Amino acid sequence: MGLIHQIVRLTDDVLGADLVGAYLHGSAVLGGLKPASDVDVLAVSRRSMDGGQRQALLDGLLGCSGAPAGARPVELTVVVQSEVRPWRMPPTCDFLYGEWLRAEFEAGTIPQPEPMPDLALLVTVVLAGDRPLIGPPPAHVLDPVPRADVAAACTAALPGLLDELGRDTRNVVLTLARIWTTLATGTIVSKDAAAEWALARLPPEHRPVLWHAKELYLRSRYSEESWSDQLSAQIRPHVDKVLAEIHRLSAH
Repeated sequence: MGLIHQIVRLTDDVLGADLVGAYLHGSAVLGGLKPASDVDVLAVSRRSMDGGQRQALLDGLLGCSGAPAGARPVELTVVVQSEVRPWRMPPTCDFLYGEWLRAEFEAGTIPQPEPMPDLALLVTVVLAGDRPLIGPPPAHVLDPVPRADVAAACTAALPGLLDELGRDTRNVVLTLARIWTTLATGTIVSKDAAAEWALARLPPEHRPVLWHAKELYLRSRYSEESWSDQLSAQIRPHVDKVLAEIHRLSAH
């Protein structure tokens, strides 16, 4: 059974009649999965899950996601439809699973509802990708997100993103390029497309870090990631340059 089918069946089994629909987003709809890409799914529910449902969904995901299952990592986001339609900020996420949280989940943490500004970006990609896995087309289920809210979600993500620079360098560098691209163009594109856009606008001295991050994204798993001493010394200056462009755009 394919991983996407497993996710859909698990979500359908847990939510039952409350499941409105499930939709692909992320790399799968923005240019295709790359070697280290997650399988990103948004599920829309009619009501918030109870404790038993949360545990059942978490247990199922721990069993089918990532290296322990010999599969791609899964990122599953569940939202209650009334929390995002009509659209408003900040939106609430009812349940979030990602492999970066596995240690917390295995220690007993169960995902709970919490504000999630990133849902502005996620819903925008779901609507643009139009890839229902179960249920009606996303435009029948979700409202469009105003461009100002997309921009606000981009800037809200910056502090947490920068905290991860030393641990998740490739993704942080690429995500900063995508934030810059999104603020400038109003369009959310794949990480490699955002890198190409940003590379064309960076001074030559700030290009090598982003070019290397793009190549890693296109060709390498996380276990194969490496940065030379020369490139490592250029990471912070590159990040500062991109942040300056982001802040310039977000100030307008």
